[in-house]
Amino acid sequence: MSERAPYASEPSQSRGRIHGASLSPTRSEYQRDRDRIIHSTAFRRLQHKTQVFLHHEGQHFRTRLTHTLEVSQMARSIARALGLDEDLAEAVALAHDLGHTPFGHAGERVMNEKMAEFGGFDHNMQAIRVVTRLENRYAGHDGLNLTWETLEGILKHNGPLVDREGRPVGRYLREGLPFGLDDISASEDLQLSTHASLEAQTAAIADDIAYNAHDIDDALRAGLIRLGDLVGVPLAGPIVRDVLSRWPDIERSRQAHEVQRRLITQSIEDVITTSNAAIAAAGPQSADDVRHAGRTLIQFSGEIADAEQGLKRFLFDNVYRSEAVMAPVRKSQAVVGELFDHYQTMLDLPGRWGNAVRAAASETQRARIICDFIAGMTDPYALEQHARLFDAARRLG
Repeated sequence: MSERAPYASEPSQSRGRIHGASLSPTRSEYQRDRDRIIHSTAFRRLQHKTQVFLHHEGQHFRTRLTHTLEVSQMARSIARALGLDEDLAEAVALAHDLGHTPFGHAGERVMNEKMAEFGGFDHNMQAIRVVTRLENRYAGHDGLNLTWETLEGILKHNGPLVDREGRPVGRYLREGLPFGLDDISASEDLQLSTHASLEAQTAAIADDIAYNAHDIDDALRAGLIRLGDLVGVPLAGPIVRDVLSRWPDIERSRQAHEVQRRLITQSIEDVITTSNAAIAAAGPQSADDVRHAGRTLIQFSGEIADAEQGLKRFLFDNVYRSEAVMAPVRKSQAVVGELFDHYQTMLDLPGRWGNAVRAAASETQRARIICDFIAGMTDPYALEQHARLFDAARRLG
């Protein structure tokens, strides 16, 4: 195991939790965060939420849960090699998709459209709502009461939201800042203009690596592409050519797994080498130095970054926008949209959600409660509720 680096996040120096908690004699603060996330209801629901292929279309396609577990494993591996806190990297990785709606990004797009006049929808911000408000496992408070560092990582693992003058940056310059930033329950301000810890940056790049390798694997399983289609594709192409040359006669599934394994290994090793150099150049001596470094320090090399973008373009054109993926996407978008419209009109959400929405003080508050309810649904539950509400109405009609 690598020696802990001076710029690693130190659990004994955490900025703490909003609700006081006694120290654990057996676990660090970040280990406790990891465990709280794993035991949450929202984490279990990831098992039945879409990654790319709808969960019910095949038992071996990845779900949000299996994707999340793969990201957490890669994040730990990179963090270990760089001398970072593995538990914080894992906690951020395990929580990074807790705010996703049913049906993946398709559901998120619809929810953002429906919530446009009420502040919009952002899955990173929704994950913050999940861990600070919507999970209710504790007698004394709402939320999971996570440390400041884990909350910061969930919100900012992809980078700052604003510049030093408070102006939105990146995609937030185009889309506007997400709803609820001024109402986050944390022990201190989450510093929207700074970068997150190296552990959070590690979780973010592990997410990219997992997407690339595992979406290729699922697309091959689905028959959307063949290994031969990848021969000229950046990043994957050289690996595919070598595998097909060395083992031309073994079964296709073994060839595919060999390509996937090598792609992950190459990407992780590139990140470790490149990030070590970037960290050495920046010279941080503490986790706070990392936050104020002015740039992301966990990164691909320029060559791999360019190739990775080329691979993403190939997947976008040949997988994500293929009719085999888009046909169920259109159906799932209709399900989410019709559920939202129905609940906004009829206010007949089940259980405590119905009571909360009927007692809402404003239209905005009511819409946000409906949004929280739908965003928390699994794919099967959303389909079940849609069938219950609309199939009966169509039969009567």
